[in-house]
Amino acid sequence: MKVSALLEKARNRGVKIATAESCTGGMVAAALTDIPGSSDVVERGFVTYSNEAKIELLDISPRTLSEFGAVSEEIAREMAEGALKNSYAQLTVSITGIAGPGGSEHKPEGRVCFGVAMAGQPTRTETQEFGAQGRDTVRTLARDHALALLDKALS
Repeated sequence: MKVSALLEKARNRGVKIATAESCTGGMVAAALTDIPGSSDVVERGFVTYSNEAKIELLDISPRTLSEFGAVSEEIAREMAEGALKNSYAQLTVSITGIAGPGGSEHKPEGRVCFGVAMAGQPTRTETQEFGAQGRDTVRTLARDHALALLDKALS
């Protein structure tokens, strides 16, 4: 998928995009802003690596965090909705996951949860199991998947 085409779709619809990233550390925002002229589409990016940052910048509920953990569709939903609420964007994508190394039986390496929030639409979430392919690969796959989710939301 071409990022320039995604930006053009957003531009044509008058949609601004914000990202809320944890395990990718801003890779989605970087991919979007690598394209010249993206400033008319990319509104902002939140890199909320710590739980405290998720709470402070995206209004994540501490109760949701303690009940489901940071790597969950519930947190991905709150991250995407928090990015929508705390920006001037009409479309947001969130990513929270375990890039590795490590993980646990219940939250294995390579599990990444995504959220997509769009003004006037129900928020969608999903989980991808990329597997223990190594930190760089999981982060790259998560970035590319998030970009595809943005593209799909604009289609």
